[in-house]
Amino acid sequence: MKIKVDSLSALPVAAAEFLKALGSRRVVAFHAPMGAGKTTLVAELCRQLGVDDESASPTFSILNEYHGPDGTPVYHFDFYRLESPAEAFDIGAEDYFYSGAYCFVEWPDVVETILPADTAVARISVEPDSGARIIELD
Repeated sequence: MKIKVDSLSALPVAAAEFLKALGSRRVVAFHAPMGAGKTTLVAELCRQLGVDDESASPTFSILNEYHGPDGTPVYHFDFYRLESPAEAFDIGAEDYFYSGAYCFVEWPDVVETILPADTAVARISVEPDSGARIIELD
């Protein structure tokens, strides 16, 4: 599936389509260059899931935990600073990935070996002329 996002105002509809396309999958690995909008997309996905908490990049904390209206957790990881899968094991990442909760994973390369087999892969690219974001979901 491919979704084109021309502006921030189009993001809520794109995020709703994205969540629908996930089906029963709950772990999403986001691949995109710096500044492409991974965190912005995750923030909108959280809003679509009913999260009232302010979502932000967990670059330094590695993991942010949010809660939906019924208390259901949503996990947001940023593994940019990790150097090995062992560091992810140290924070219990595998337990989160297999919890059944939504897990949105930025910079997933270092943890690919421990992600569930049904992990959805999202690639975000930026059109050079228009600045539109193209989200491709496997």
